[in-house]
Amino acid sequence: MHQLKPITAAGVPAALQKAERYRLLNDSPAAESICLDILAVDAKSQSAIITLILAITDQFESAESGDGLRRAQELIPRIDDAYKRTYYAGIVYERRAKAQLHRVMPGAAAIAADWYHKAMDFYEKAEKIRPAGNDESILRWNTCVRMLGKHEPAHSTRDEYEPALDD
Repeated sequence: MHQLKPITAAGVPAALQKAERYRLLNDSPAAESICLDILAVDAKSQSAIITLILAITDQFESAESGDGLRRAQELIPRIDDAYKRTYYAGIVYERRAKAQLHRVMPGAAAIAADWYHKAMDFYEKAEKIRPAGNDESILRWNTCVRMLGKHEPAHSTRDEYEPALDD
């Protein structure tokens, strides 16, 4: 079996730029891999932690398992800044909601609405502790409100949904 090769501490800034570029190119698995390499050298790199969270959540729509949600949530406590920690927790839930909307299954909109509401709770908390002039939590809140306006069912179908049982 092949062994991973460590990157150098001097290579971290360029690697971080590569990770961000791969995210922009919709190659989040490559961005995720690079972030893991960075964190192996600098476990506290805030930029790498945040980029890794974003790379993982970029994959929510294509991921088959719920493992991505757990992995993203486990990274949140590693963010040092309270505002960013709260804001990115909201991002994780908002992106999970968006991914849920793309699933073709009964009750998907109601489940997505639950995720949007969780995201909005975090955005409200982030808004209260945001730096002066930083309105990103408000912008994300407004996006969630608009998405709920488009997709939230008039009545919850979640209680009516019964998953199919495997034989």
